[in-house]
Amino acid sequence: MKKILLIGKLNNVVMETNKFLAQYFHVQLCSENAGVLEGMMKIVNPDLVVISLIGAYDIDKSMFFLLSDQYTQIPVLTIGTKEESSLFFKYYADSQFENLIRPVENTVIMDAVCRRLGVDKSKVEREAWERKDSAGKKRILVVDDNGTTLRTMKAMLEEDYDVALAISGAQAMTSIGKKRPDLILLDYEMPVCDGKMTLEMIRADDDMKSIPVVFLTAINDRANIEAVLKLKPAGYFLKPAVKDQLLAEIDKILKSVEGRER
Repeated sequence: MKKILLIGKLNNVVMETNKFLAQYFHVQLCSENAGVLEGMMKIVNPDLVVISLIGAYDIDKSMFFLLSDQYTQIPVLTIGTKEESSLFFKYYADSQFENLIRPVENTVIMDAVCRRLGVDKSKVEREAWERKDSAGKKRILVVDDNGTTLRTMKAMLEEDYDVALAISGAQAMTSIGKKRPDLILLDYEMPVCDGKMTLEMIRADDDMKSIPVVFLTAINDRANIEAVLKLKPAGYFLKPAVKDQLLAEIDKILKSVEGRER
């Protein structure tokens, strides 16, 4: 997520701007003081600086010099009236600085921020929606070497869960390391690193071994099922899984885990 340093007096306008931008970016507030700004630039390492020019006559003008002298690679977007921005007119001659004339709609601010950051606005908005949609949902990792199976499972689960996908045991281990899932649906018959080997790797890791693993298997014979059950997974399903049955089993397993953790 791109980082924005928002500088200004803590008034309603700045707080509303902060609230709006924080939906899409990591926003850090900063007071209008060059010394504080210098420290915050080193700590936050922002991709963009946004400055509210409300009360421009009281703003520490050396902030502008600091940004233009030591942080030329970081774009600066100011928000102020023509009169307010005129106090800093010499800086706008350089492409580093740009002013949005206040009053300004949030949509205009968003357009300018994305343009200065060089990011696609629709992609930023989509990612924000996905984060909001997945917030509070349990995370399920589906591991299968078949792309069609992965897409089908994702379609089954994504309404109720935050779904991650992996096409191999190795990719699954990487995914778990980045963000721990609450449950893993694991294909038993994957090539190279099969479900048994992947489960053994998960159980060998102290941080992962408590994650419930449900096997998915396409082979419906007694010997195969006995081999699966011998590994003592949290559950197993024959492919193709039936949506209602799968959701019910996942819900039961997750509730059981929550009960043990209380």
